[in-house]
Parts: sequence; C-alpha cells; structure tokens
Amino acid sequence: MNTDHKPRKRFGQNFLIDQQVIGQIVSAINPSAEDNLIEIGPGMAAITEHLVKRCPTMSLVELDRDLIEFLHQKLADYPDVTIINSDALKTDYSQFFKGDKIRLVGNLPYNISTPLLFHLLEARTIIKDMHFMLQREVVDRLCAAPGDKCYGR
Repeated sequence: MNTDHKPRKRFGQNFLIDQQVIGQIVSAINPSAEDNLIEIGPGMAAITEHLVKRCPTMSLVELDRDLIEFLHQKLADYPDVTIINSDALKTDYSQFFKGDKIRLVGNLPYNISTPLLFHLLEARTIIKDMHFMLQREVVDRLCAAPGDKCYGR
C-alpha cells in the first residue's frame, strides 16, 4: 500500500495527522453502527479508520482517483464500506438515503466549503447532521452578521 501520496493543491488537500485532534473529532461525531454515515474527502483515511470501527457500514466520497485504490486497501477489513470516486459538489446525496437520514463528515478544502454547503442545503430534508472541519475564514463568514466585514457568501 503506497502511503507516499502528496496533498494536491488543485484539490485543496490538507490531510489531518494529529491523533489527538482526530480523537476529538470522532468523539464529537459519536458515530454508531446504526448511522447512515458519509465521509466527504476521506483522503488518507485518518478520520475514516476511527469512524469505521464504530460504524462499519459507511460511504466515502473521494474525488482523487489516485487515493481510491489506497482506500480500498486500507479499509479491506471493512467490506461494507462503499467508496465512490466522485466530486462532492456534483454528488446526488439522495442516493445514500435509504430511510435513515444521512450524517455527513469531512475535512473540507477551503475552495469547496461554501459551494458544498449550498449544495447540501438542497438535500437538507434527508440530512440528520453535518460535521465539517473548515478553515477559520469560512467559519468567520458563516457566523458573521450582516454588515460585518466578514459577512458574505
């Protein structure tokens, strides 16, 4: 299994490696085996390998074709993980709805954060919750009040 993948600027990749931070993220998500969990942009599976232990049936949406085989190998012990090579911005999230609302998680690149959130709003009736790691500038914009210098789409 090749673990030498370099983050690609064109995908805005930034891989998490701090195990303490990953542990805090997984605790916040608190996944269970009954969840309909989808991870957007699993990358090198740093969060995925912890999520899948608690939710062995989950789906991954990964754009980078070079990571698909890596993910298949890394998660080979979890046959109920579905790996989809797709652009998160073009993915129809209703395909994951099988009666249980979906839970979304991901470490999102800056360049797709806002467009993805707007895309996901279209599927809001089938989404239970979303747990995303976002850059501070995106969060500042989301939390800003009208008239604030950070306010905007």
